[in-house]
Order: sequence, then structure tokens, then C-alpha cells
Amino acid sequence: MPPSFNPNEKRGPGGPNAGRINAERPKDARNTLKKLIIYIGRSKYLFFGLLGIMITITLLGLAAPLVQQKAIDFIRIDENGVNVDFGGMGKALIVLAVVYVLSSVFTYMQAILSAKLSQSTVRIMRQDLFESLVRLPIKYLDNHNHGDIMSRMTNDVENISTTISQSIGSLISGVLTVIGSLVIMLVYSPLLTLISLSTIFLTVFVSGFLTKYMKKYFVEQQILLGRLNGHVEEMVTGYRTVVAYGKEHDAVEDFRKMSDDLKKTGIKAQIFGGVMGPCMNIISNIGFILIAAFGGWLAIRNVITIGTIQAFILYSKQFSRPINEIANQYANIQTAIAGAERIFDVMEADREEDKGTADFAVEKVRGDILFEDIDFSYVPQKPVLRGLELSVKAGQKIAIVGATGSGKTTVVNLLTRFYPIDSGRITIDGTDICDIPMDKLRSSIAIVLQDTVLFKDTIENNIRYGRADAAPEDIKKAAALANADEFIERLPEGYQTVLSEGGSNLSQGQRQLLSIARAVLADPKILILDEATSSVDTRTEMHIQSAMVSLMKNRTSLIIAHRLSTIRDADVIVVIDGGKVAESGSHESLLAKKGRYYELYRTQFAGSAT
Repeated sequence: MPPSFNPNEKRGPGGPNAGRINAERPKDARNTLKKLIIYIGRSKYLFFGLLGIMITITLLGLAAPLVQQKAIDFIRIDENGVNVDFGGMGKALIVLAVVYVLSSVFTYMQAILSAKLSQSTVRIMRQDLFESLVRLPIKYLDNHNHGDIMSRMTNDVENISTTISQSIGSLISGVLTVIGSLVIMLVYSPLLTLISLSTIFLTVFVSGFLTKYMKKYFVEQQILLGRLNGHVEEMVTGYRTVVAYGKEHDAVEDFRKMSDDLKKTGIKAQIFGGVMGPCMNIISNIGFILIAAFGGWLAIRNVITIGTIQAFILYSKQFSRPINEIANQYANIQTAIAGAERIFDVMEADREEDKGTADFAVEKVRGDILFEDIDFSYVPQKPVLRGLELSVKAGQKIAIVGATGSGKTTVVNLLTRFYPIDSGRITIDGTDICDIPMDKLRSSIAIVLQDTVLFKDTIENNIRYGRADAAPEDIKKAAALANADEFIERLPEGYQTVLSEGGSNLSQGQRQLLSIARAVLADPKILILDEATSSVDTRTEMHIQSAMVSLMKNRTSLIIAHRLSTIRDADVIVVIDGGKVAESGSHESLLAKKGRYYELYRTQFAGSAT
């Protein structure tokens, strides 16, 4: 199935989304379980408390058939008829009642501890997953469906929580019960024990046969669920574009197809998961029939008592019950394992490397930038930049222009180390950026993008994102410099106005002004403007241009833009074509050359045909 389409997502030749692949790596359930057990073990006090309670519940469960046997054996049949020791039976029944009451109390405690253990485990796992996400390289997020990543954080984690809460107690109790029941059964009658164990081979064969099919469908179900969530997320994000182009029907059809695929896979998974329990019950009932038949035969010959047969049947039931419970919960367990595998895939993905150890002081950055013989490609064998050479002096305002897909934004991606270069070298003030610690490198640079990113928080805190320790007065000064203070003061709550998700309760121009204010507050040594004014009207652009004059003063500025008004006053205009610097110079000198810039000016800026 091809990856879903995001109408608002920028794509183009050589862009960061080129060659998007959503391939799932081969799964390893055994290693996944080991990792999951390690996470459970990180809440060791809860785990050992649960273990102690489960041991108590198991011992009480094993004691109940013994007490029942004693109570039944107080009924004797001899030549005088039926004799009942009511005193002994009464005491046995009182003991049995105590056993059942204690078992109920500890079972309630087990439910509480299981819930706490599951929530504690998934809290740690969710925290580790999020910490992994924020340290992933930009390349990973560009090449993976965002909705699928969200599905791993929500659906997959929740499946693990449910399974731990419902199944871990059963697994612990099951192991203890199987061992205890087997020992007692051997003590009662090795022959009946052998007969009871004869059904185990059939259980192993049937469960192995069904498991082979179940695993495949449960993994596929989680993958399809991630794709479906990704499609919904993209359609909601790009809803205006979908409606504008009349693609509602196509969006619904795509959703219906994904939903149908998920339904078919889910049905298959649930069928194989649901059939496991009934199959195990049938096998267990066959075992009960065999025990009752052979036990009756032994009782007739006075080898064992009726009470022993009753106790043996109960122990046999306890012996097979854990297997049946695991079989009935196998669907949930498989879903949790599939989800855990997907979570660990993200956790174990290559992190963004930071090998920088240079003594680099952000406050002393001048802003000299040098690109030396840069080769780079987003997709192997499809180069975007080829031997790029570019020198930027401190304090210069450099405009980078070129046709779509020429590599303008790629220059910014490499300077900020969003992507590693294939070959060549980029330096700031003579220091290779690969030797500069990542936090110091990016603290030296502020970026204003065409697509503004605002958070569901107050306007004040959105601006403060540029510098966390900024005082309210500094925030207001930054907003004034960005010409954003006028519209902010008109809002009912002013700087305390809470933005909706993505800042959708503001206009595009207002969102861009807040983004500019954030960059002003950051007070960067190097400023990058990537199509910062392309989405605003002419009046708003004038406000932004006015702010930019002050913002770019005494700073090294890289401007990627199409509008002539944005780049005309640049110290140097660099034209990138075919992944190289085709020409550079001032606006007037480049027009006089009548080269590539002249062609771009006539076709894109002047709006006339060549």
C-alpha cells in the first residue's frame, strides 16, 4: 500500500520526503518479551509485592481441594450404611470458608497491584519513547508517517497497559499453579497424573499450529491501524486543502479502503485468537473424562477414595486452567507484543549523533560561514547538491534563490545539521559544524519558516520559546520589534491569550509575526529566513520587512525567498542551479549579466515570459 498523501506537506524533487518508505522490520517476539520484562522489572517493589500475593493466592487455591477431599472423606459407607462425622466435616467446611474468603481478599489486592504495575510500567515506557522521539534525527520523522508514530505512542502503549493489567497476574499464578498441582497430583496417583499429562502434547500441537497464523495477523493489524491513524491525522491537518480541491470523496474512499483492510485483518486475527480458548477447553474436558473413568476404576478396586478422585479432578482442572486462560488471552498478548515491537523499533532507531567537543562559545560567534565542496542527497544516487561552494561573511545579508528543487532549503538543513552531509565541510568562524556541540550550534541560529509552528499555550509562552529565561518585559520588546504588539494588545487577554492548536485562531500573518518575535527574543548570531513572508499579504509583509531591518542588523542572515522585495536589498544574492552556485552578486549586477538570475527575475519576479 503506498504511503498516504498529506495535501499540506511540501514535496518536490530532492526534498526531505523523497523516497518515503514505511517498511516494517522482521519481528522477534522472544527478544521483545525480554525487553518488556525488563521494563516490568523497573517497578520492582510492585512486581515483588504482586508476586508475593500471587504465591499466597496459589497456595490457597492448592489447599482448597485438599480441604474438600477431607470433608468428602468424612462420609463413609460400610456394612452399617452411611456414616458421617459431622464434627470433622463442620471443621473442614469452616476451614474451606476461610480459604475462600482469604482467596477473595488477596485476589482483590492482586487486581489493585496489577493495575498499579501496568500503569507504572507504561509510564516509564511512554517516557522513554517520548525521549527517543525528541532525539530522533529529522530524517527519521521526514521518512515516517506521523500518524503511525502517534499510534505507537497511544494505541500500542495502551494495549501493553491492558495486557499487563489483565494477564501478568494470570501468568505468574499459572506457572505456580501448574508446578504445585503437578507435584500434588504425583503424590496422589502417578498413574492418573500420566493420564492427565497425555493431553498436554495435544495442547502444545494445537497452540503451536494456531500461533503461527495468529502472530502474522496481529502484527499486520497494528501496522494497518497505524496507517489508518496516519491518514486521519493528515486529512484533519490538511482539511482546508481537501475541501478546496473537492477531494472529500477521495479522502472517504481512501479511508474506507484502509478501514476495510483493517477490518478483514482484524477479523482473521480475532478468529484465530478466539478459537484458541475453545480448543483448549475441549482438550481439557477430554482430560477430565479420562481422569473420571480411570479414577472410578481405581476407586472400585479401593486403590483411591472418592474424595481423592474429587481432589484429583480439581487439581487437574487447576493444572489445565492456566493454559486455557493464556489461550483465551492470547489475542491480547499478541497485540501487546506486536505493539511493543513497534515501540522498541522507535526506541532503537539511530539517534541524532552529537560528536561535537569543540570549545565553542555562542556569545562569541561572529557569523562567518563557509560551505566547502558540499555533496548531499536525500536518496542515494539522487544528488541534490554537487560540489557546492559558498562563503558568507559575518554580518552579511545573503539571499539564496533558485527554482523549486534546486537545493535552497537543503542548504539550511545542512547548516543546522538536520541532515548530515555526504562529503565536504561546513564551518562557522572556522570551526567545522560537526565538531560543534549540537545545542551550541543551534543556539547560535534562529530560523523563521514559511509554515509557522505555534503551540497550544499563551502568546507570551509561545514567544518565550525563543529564550526560556526571558522576562515579560523582554517578550513585549521582542513583540514590538516584530510589529506584533499592536494586534496582541487588541486581543481580550493580551499576551495571556491561549492559542488553539497550531495557532489556528490567528491569521497567517499574525502567526508569522509571532514567529518573528520568537526569533527576535532568541537574539541569534545567525538568522535564517526560509520563505518567511511568502504566506502573508503585502501590508503584513511591510510590517515584517520593517522588523527584519532591525533584526538582521549586525547579524549574518540567510534569506530564502521568491519575492523581490525581500531580497532586493541583500548584500549578496546567490543563485543555486543544479545543486551548485550558478552565480552571485548584487541585484543590479546580476540583472546586468542577464544570466540565470535574470531569467528567474523575468519569469518569477517580473511575471513575464522569457
